[in-house]
Amino acid sequence: MLSLLKSVASRPAFVRSVSRRGAVGLVAMGVAAVLSAGGAAAQDYPTHPVRWVVGYPAGGATDILARLIGQRLSERLGQQFVIENKPGAGNNIGTEAVVNAEPDGYTILLVNPANAINASLYAKLNFNFIRDIAPVAGIARVPNVMIVPNDFPAKTVAEFIAYAKANPGKVNMASSGNGTSIHLSGELFKAMTGIEMQHVPYRGSAPAITDMLGNRVQVMFDNMPSAISHIKAGSLRALAVTTTDRSSELPDVPTVGATVKDYEASAWFGIGMPKKTPKAIIDRLNKEVNAILAEPAMKTRIAELGGVILIGTPDDFGKIVAAETEKWEKVVKFAGAKVE
Repeated sequence: MLSLLKSVASRPAFVRSVSRRGAVGLVAMGVAAVLSAGGAAAQDYPTHPVRWVVGYPAGGATDILARLIGQRLSERLGQQFVIENKPGAGNNIGTEAVVNAEPDGYTILLVNPANAINASLYAKLNFNFIRDIAPVAGIARVPNVMIVPNDFPAKTVAEFIAYAKANPGKVNMASSGNGTSIHLSGELFKAMTGIEMQHVPYRGSAPAITDMLGNRVQVMFDNMPSAISHIKAGSLRALAVTTTDRSSELPDVPTVGATVKDYEASAWFGIGMPKKTPKAIIDRLNKEVNAILAEPAMKTRIAELGGVILIGTPDDFGKIVAAETEKWEKVVKFAGAKVE
């Protein structure tokens, strides 16, 4: 198209004018055709199964939420949204797989706090999350919950702090991996209380909880969706939630901030796609996710998991990611955490 525009430059003025108008018209027609094709593609989307990458093993909060939303997307859109668990490197393996995928709408990412934290926690990454992943839709924001084995001596946050100070090096703090909100919630707690705890990272919440049930680790600041069933069953004890306010699902459990002044942390989840995915496809998926989140049954289920739904535009979710990236950068520096 550029060569067509250049070819008219040496012609007589009248011919040049007509030719330029024709060339510009062809360009406009081409742009309109591309936009029309993009709209049609979005209208038909998806025409085959969609791969939904989750950077953790099955059973954790990210996996639970992906499967909840993925099932309804499959039902509404007539194609399977297939959950692919790609754990490792604090969520970076799964994220990088999506960054490098074709931007055609058929590979999506379960976005979570690690994506904001890792930007400053890791000394070197092969991607820049905000640059390389397009925000699509929010799903939910949930508290983390400070849990201990049922027979752990401390029954309150104050008692836990006292125990840890009296037994330096004897408390193992589990997490779902380096750089997760679970890890950094614990690091923030250590920094604000001055206690010593040995960080034990796992490849997801599920194996960490298994070891806690076996008394191999003593504390975890887990995402509520993966911990709440164990808390309600009485197999693990909740000492506190990490948000400013108590959770409606655990109304008798106090906040960490009631003991450790100004302490606050929470987890949030959403969907991202490779950066160059057509806007029409992003908008289509955003519309579908928002419709699912508005369903009474889905609202109830997410509330049962301790979450608050995040309905909004792709830009709204992008602002959450940007704000959380800035917030956790300060926490990483405050805690002195770094992964090489």
